[in-house]
Amino acid sequence: MTDLTDLGVRQIRDGVRDGAFSAREVAQAFVDAVAAAKPLNAFLVETPEHALAAADAADAARAAGEAPKPLAGVPIGMKDLFCTKGVAATAASHILEGFTPQYESTVSQNLWDAGAGMLGKLNMDQFAMGSSNETSAFGNVISPWKRNDGGNAPLAPGGSSGGSSAAVAARLCPGATGTDTGGSIRQPAAFTGISGIKPTYGRCSRWGTIAFASSLDQAGPMARDVRDCAILLEAMAGFDAKDATSLDLPVPAWEQGLNASLKGKRVGIPREYRVENMPTEIEALWQQGIAWVKDAGAEVVEVSLPHTKYALPAYYIIAPAEASSNLARYDGVRYGQRELPEGANLQAMYAATRAAGFGDEVKRRILIGTYVLSAGFYDAYFTQASKVRTLIARDFERAFETCDVLLTPTAPSAAFGLGEKADDPLAMYLNDVFTVPSSLAGLPAMSVPGGLDGAGLPLGLQVIGRPLDEQSVLDAALALEERADFVARPERWW
Repeated sequence: MTDLTDLGVRQIRDGVRDGAFSAREVAQAFVDAVAAAKPLNAFLVETPEHALAAADAADAARAAGEAPKPLAGVPIGMKDLFCTKGVAATAASHILEGFTPQYESTVSQNLWDAGAGMLGKLNMDQFAMGSSNETSAFGNVISPWKRNDGGNAPLAPGGSSGGSSAAVAARLCPGATGTDTGGSIRQPAAFTGISGIKPTYGRCSRWGTIAFASSLDQAGPMARDVRDCAILLEAMAGFDAKDATSLDLPVPAWEQGLNASLKGKRVGIPREYRVENMPTEIEALWQQGIAWVKDAGAEVVEVSLPHTKYALPAYYIIAPAEASSNLARYDGVRYGQRELPEGANLQAMYAATRAAGFGDEVKRRILIGTYVLSAGFYDAYFTQASKVRTLIARDFERAFETCDVLLTPTAPSAAFGLGEKADDPLAMYLNDVFTVPSSLAGLPAMSVPGGLDGAGLPLGLQVIGRPLDEQSVLDAALALEERADFVARPERWW
């Protein structure tokens, strides 16, 4: 029989329903895989008891002849940004060490209600701030991929959802949750050769998800292929009265609606995404993607997004500003870490706790955010960035008057070595150059693997759609997936 850890979400779901194997067998196989993969540092907390209990419930329901739940028998990984009742949630930061939520995030509860089990909490960039998973207070996640050109340096799995991307790519789980503020689902998916979708802002509840930038944060799934992402997203999404930004709309049957034919569709190619010094391999993959969508029946049109060049500067004003506000609650008083120097007053305790608990990147963004929100600078920076955000969203609206989806690269490079960009924040921020604009506009966007670079590392293609049109994004991504026929996987070394 095929190794159970080689199976994806759909294969496990259907196999458990058909009795090809038990949910318990699946859960145990993945529990063992997680336990054997500690060198990757993908999991911060392992919860085999949760995965096995969900599996036993699925097997018992099948034996009793009950209708199967949508994800019965499917174990998943949970990014450590989601609060999980009775299981530590740290956002990969020392300041939340010791915090065990007594409530469940809406996204995780939706998944448990659908029958999924949790293999553990996945490592990430601290408070989701980073593009390489190097800002975690609990050590780097190491990508399961290696260069084939003789270089043996450990590689970044992308970020902030690096634990999720590494775990799915390494076959430690068939699917995982991620969050995307400026590209933190799509960029790590591209780096590790998997698929990941950021839905329209508001599709998935933010309640119980530790906040970074509230007007940008959005949960989404990461999995081996497009269909698995559609299955997981159906379970994750839905209206939540506890989240004021949640969309009160029915959840479409995305899996059932999947269609790889693009006949009658128009695919836009934004000219502004041809950035200066773009690597030839990224440009070649983009051209190949254009050929694939044409083969699927689409008409390709060039579009303009003139304010794209302002997206990164605007994002790195808006996101830190919101982070500065959101992270003010971590003060050592109510939960998490507390530093109390002898003889310290309340103000000194705040300062000592935040100095010890936050990492350098988090401190950097809090300082930037506090500065741009301060008296005398609010209008000059935050107000102007908000206006630019509106112009970027308007650019997309106009582009979608002439096309149905947009096709771009996901990231400007393949995975880089851990430490290569750690001392250059600007170089790190440029990893989000292709993903940030759609985040600012709140649009659905997905990354699918398109091929390998010269060193044998994955490269991704990105599809961006209209608000609430996840179906067109998934369909275009499926058309690319079928033509790319990406079957490469990392060789086990851990």
